[in-house]
Amino acid sequence: MTTTSEQALSPEDIARFGDDPARSFAANLAEVQDRIHAASRQSGRAADAVRLLPVTKTVPAHVLRLAHAAGVHDFGENKLQEARDKQAALSDLAIRWCIIGHLQTNKVKYLVRFAAEFHALDSIRLAEALNRRLEQEGRDLDVYVQVNTSGEDSKFGLAPDALLPFVERLPDYPRLRPKGLMTLAVFSSDHERVRTCFRLLRDLRDRAAAVHPEIAQLSMGMSGDYELAIEEGADVVRVGQAIFGPRPTNDAFYWPGFAPEGSG
Repeated sequence: MTTTSEQALSPEDIARFGDDPARSFAANLAEVQDRIHAASRQSGRAADAVRLLPVTKTVPAHVLRLAHAAGVHDFGENKLQEARDKQAALSDLAIRWCIIGHLQTNKVKYLVRFAAEFHALDSIRLAEALNRRLEQEGRDLDVYVQVNTSGEDSKFGLAPDALLPFVERLPDYPRLRPKGLMTLAVFSSDHERVRTCFRLLRDLRDRAAAVHPEIAQLSMGMSGDYELAIEEGADVVRVGQAIFGPRPTNDAFYWPGFAPEGSG
């Protein structure tokens, strides 16, 4: 197994990331952070109030070594198998792995071995499976409850009216450390429709916090809408393409329902 950044970039890597990915990643990271700070200040919040979670899906492990060298230390991954493979290849680096995509219960045993965060908790069955495995591992896990604020059938997450009954049951699973709520806004150029999703999540967070005070944060906003999300109260924004460039796969492969309106 290669344990340094010595693996040469392939022609495909260079075509996608350029001949100096570390430099590009560092510049992109700085630009995104500057925009996050500006949006935070414009919203009357501290410049460092919002955490950036870089989304590293589809970026090969050997290229992620360069991203780590450029200052990316939190890695957000949608597909558990992809995350497992990368974690094995990069186990010599200090990386905080965050799983942000839908999880099947039969894969829980793999997640709990290396993930620091899980942003897609959306069922009691999954909560039970996670808690049971975490108990066996003797550890806890930070979790965000996913809510389907867009109402799209293709997206995962609890229905808004199911959130409070779900939150009331979370104390039954003491190995889970609820941190907040997560959502995927509708993918639209209509900013008001996008804002509606973010505002709904904020309102639900306020109501959920009255039941479970630890549910305080909002994980919402991606490369195309993170500044809107910050304006509406986001505490964590999940940004990938603005840092690593366009992906070779359709986003719907990783985010069900994530496709431009009117596209095929």
